[in-house]
Amino acid sequence: MANPILREKLNAGKFFVIPGIQDMITAVIANKVGFDIVYGTGYWLTASAYGLPDAGIATYTEMRDRMATLVRTSNAAVIADGDTGYGGLLNVHHTVKGYEAAGVTAIQIEDQEFPKKCGHTPFKRLISTEDMVEKIQVAVDSRESDDFVVIARTDARESEGLDGVLRRMEAYSKAGADVLFPEALHSEEEMRKACSVLDKPCMANMSNHGKTPVPPAEVLSEIGYGYAIYPSLTSLAACAAMEKVLRDLKDNGIGQPDGLFDFSEFCSLIGFEDVWAFEKKWGKVPA
Repeated sequence: MANPILREKLNAGKFFVIPGIQDMITAVIANKVGFDIVYGTGYWLTASAYGLPDAGIATYTEMRDRMATLVRTSNAAVIADGDTGYGGLLNVHHTVKGYEAAGVTAIQIEDQEFPKKCGHTPFKRLISTEDMVEKIQVAVDSRESDDFVVIARTDARESEGLDGVLRRMEAYSKAGADVLFPEALHSEEEMRKACSVLDKPCMANMSNHGKTPVPPAEVLSEIGYGYAIYPSLTSLAACAAMEKVLRDLKDNGIGQPDGLFDFSEFCSLIGFEDVWAFEKKWGKVPA
């Protein structure tokens, strides 16, 4: 059953921020910090699990299983990147059913051809507006719970300009999408235009070093976004930290640098206290 918190927050109309999750370590840290909604990012879940680019290589089954693991690991509601729905209309139906059964709260579907590309990389190709409208209609019709949110994304900015983005978003709204996601806008001016024209809550993608500016959260709120996702923030921070300690290890033999996360605290976060409690209750004490 979909967690109703995303629907409730959208109805409340107060801007909020959502971190991207690339692996289950990030999920438990997000739990610790107190996020109540997280974003299962296709780019970074694919990179962390398989060491592959976000180019339609990971399959529906692989990504559904990763999302199910994220739902199980996290205390938060999960927004799932559903790419193109993994094919045609029947695939979209199957994807929505599978993701909802896995426990996610929302699915994001985009208007690229299958296989897709990352929204902030070149060589994207789009399906027609009419075909995407049908995908959205199928997605909405396929959900079991009204708390399950359908997010429609367009990647039309590069090929059709801002006018094309707005035309597509308006059509996707009429098709029944709950949230509109105009991807890879180029400026705050374009972001303001989209939020002022569109009639549904808009999602901002704050992809670090991507095509879209990353202003402070209060500016995004003032622009008019419903919420913002930060899909690359934790991954790029982790990459920078890992490269630094690995270089120090290789070049200087430093294996105990300052600033490491406390190991005993991580054991607690990952669930070892439950294991130890079980062992105390059921474990055999050596003679």
